[in-house]
Amino acid sequence: MKCTYHPDIETSLRCGKCGTPICPKCMVQTPVGARCPDCAKLYKLPTYRVSTKYYLIAVGTALGMAIVYGIAWGVVRAFVSFTFFNFLLNLLLAAGAGYAIGEVVSLSVNRKRSTGLAVVGGVAVVISYLMSIPFNLFFNFGASFHLLDLLALALGILIAVIRLR
Repeated sequence: MKCTYHPDIETSLRCGKCGTPICPKCMVQTPVGARCPDCAKLYKLPTYRVSTKYYLIAVGTALGMAIVYGIAWGVVRAFVSFTFFNFLLNLLLAAGAGYAIGEVVSLSVNRKRSTGLAVVGGVAVVISYLMSIPFNLFFNFGASFHLLDLLALALGILIAVIRLR
């Protein structure tokens, strides 16, 4: 017999489902035996199949959450004056932003998962932090950016990515 997909190769293997002659090069080993590429069509799980519609929903939801949470983050941070306590509060608020944004985006796209959704969540956490800066500057009159804020921001991004990947 000749392989259906490679006519120059002789074989004695057949697809376990349709009986088509296949060679070891084109054979796909499945839990129920050797299959031809047509019968062994492997699809992603539905959880990981994310269409453009879901990405648009995720972007809209993430942007809305980033704006709302960013305003709340800025107002809460504006009333804290102790530097070390401000850092701890910022860590807590960043982690909360990552979790809240990740969870709401996940719910809005029916718990789908993908790298693209994780990027959307991470960017939303950054937007949320950037939205908090004007409130902090307005209420604290010259409050500055601290390098420790980057650590808090990284924590928030990590939590959002974990929720969506």
